[in-house]
Amino acid sequence: MAEALYLGLISGTSADGIDAALLSFGAEPRILGAHTYPYPEALRVRILALARASAQIALDDYGALDVEIGEAFATAALALLDTAGIDAAAVRAIGSHGQTICHRPAAPHPFTLQIGDPTVIAERTGIVTIADFRRGDVAAGGQGAPLAPAFHASAFASRAPCAVLNLGGIANVTLIGADGSVRGFDTGPANCLMDAWAARHLGQMRDAGGAWAAGGMPEPALLASLLDDPYFAMPAPKSTGREYFNLDWLDARLPAACEARNVQATLLALTVRSIADALDPAACGGLREVLVCGGGVHNRALIDALGAALAPAIVHSTAAAGVDPDFVEAATFAWLARERLDGRPGNLPAVTGARGPRVLGAIHPPGGGR
Repeated sequence: MAEALYLGLISGTSADGIDAALLSFGAEPRILGAHTYPYPEALRVRILALARASAQIALDDYGALDVEIGEAFATAALALLDTAGIDAAAVRAIGSHGQTICHRPAAPHPFTLQIGDPTVIAERTGIVTIADFRRGDVAAGGQGAPLAPAFHASAFASRAPCAVLNLGGIANVTLIGADGSVRGFDTGPANCLMDAWAARHLGQMRDAGGAWAAGGMPEPALLASLLDDPYFAMPAPKSTGREYFNLDWLDARLPAACEARNVQATLLALTVRSIADALDPAACGGLREVLVCGGGVHNRALIDALGAALAPAIVHSTAAAGVDPDFVEAATFAWLARERLDGRPGNLPAVTGARGPRVLGAIHPPGGGR
């Protein structure tokens, strides 16, 4: 019998496109094909508009956006299968994270909201689609995030003791102990503030390679003000998103006059300091290695600064462990789809704070019901 394949889909907090990864799971996960499908620019603009603290959306617009993102996710899945030369019938399931538009696990009525209609994905691809992974954990009193540590613990256990650091819009870290223990949480902003500031001042999606930040000087007073936010001192479990760390948050803390390039350098320093504080060797039990994934792995200035801040631990990409750093998150949701179909929990209560292990995700069969 041919080995079952799983396809993972996610658009992270940077909302720069949809990552798609096709995996098989044997002794170790194997990525058989992967690509990033860029959002149409008009769609990306509408998604990013929801990241502001004061964002609102009409019900008709919300419904249309949910379906439009679902269509884009289905297109990304089909494009990957076409490129890989794999028939949809060979794929047991798609695990779709969707697009987070609001994450409020600490609200009086906690919730997390990811959109991208999974019934559309199932119908367009003809593949069982599993989605809505986070809400089951939130309903059980958890943060609903990060979910990646459970996959990290499975994929990178042989590297312990180590940390896996995802540099998406938000940074999250998984600490895998030599004794097999796993901890994880969101440290704060990784790329989201730097990307938003570059968009405002350079008219570009990102500061390529961190070159603009590297040409500036961090502002000590501004950095201290940013680090004074209560989120950074909160104990785990904790999670956050663009609805908290955004330009509204930054603008409220900016001094009257500050050179734009120096602000970018300060934002890079904020990412490095908040991660370094979270990975303090004294608290991490002899950490030797930090495996980095996510879009920030391509920001040379950021990686160099992290290497200096986290020494003597070695900082390098998950490619050193045989996993493409651009598709670790997509691989996570392929893995979560498998766990759901096999009836195994997808969360780690020690990470999310949930009352116990929970089987996560809702199953959406295609029209044929397979």
